[in-house]
Amino acid sequence: MNKSRRYREAAEKAPKQPLSVKDAVEVLKGFSATKFDQSVDVVMHLGIDPRQSDQLIRGSLSLPNGIGKTKKVIAFCEDTEAEEAKSAGAVDAGGDELVEKVSGGWLDFDVAIASPKLMSKVGKLGRVLGPQGKMPSPKNGTVTPDVITAVKEFSAGKVEFRNDSGGNVHALVGKLSFNEKKLVENIKYFIDQIDKMKPESVKGTYIKKVCISSTMSPGVEIELKGEEK
Repeated sequence: MNKSRRYREAAEKAPKQPLSVKDAVEVLKGFSATKFDQSVDVVMHLGIDPRQSDQLIRGSLSLPNGIGKTKKVIAFCEDTEAEEAKSAGAVDAGGDELVEKVSGGWLDFDVAIASPKLMSKVGKLGRVLGPQGKMPSPKNGTVTPDVITAVKEFSAGKVEFRNDSGGNVHALVGKLSFNEKKLVENIKYFIDQIDKMKPESVKGTYIKKVCISSTMSPGVEIELKGEEK
């Protein structure tokens, strides 16, 4: 079955009304199977104004059951910490040499961690890492004095998130092969964390809509009443 036909058939079967997290996960698992283990994503449409700096939603978190994949992490740190960072899971680590390597165009990694002491040098990589979404930032936990712990967490699949220009926040919350209980826990945990981050300046409805989907499926909307506000 080709991709477009599989998607059309799934869209026809998709419920038109919001469901509980548990029922939404059951629907995802009920769509046609694929030869690969699909990722499961959650998208939240928030009642924020992305143009206001005090309403931006950005951060990182470790989900209760992980996300079913590892990430390639590098660490900008003192040379004395480089070997320990590599032992913790970094594919590369160090100071000046690593900065030069990335400046030269090497971008074969998913996350960059940096010690605050190195940011004066790493800051010069903004034009390279910025467009890739890989620039270290204190807001998402990738600039930290505890480089080793950060490397371990992000290597294990710590989730980064930030709202887009439309006020949407999306994140990977697991694999379709996860059992139902684990997926439900991860999804609820993510929604709850975003809910707790509601900016004080936001008026009216904060969480407007939440949908989950797998790589090859249409979105399934989650009923917020009784789940989250």
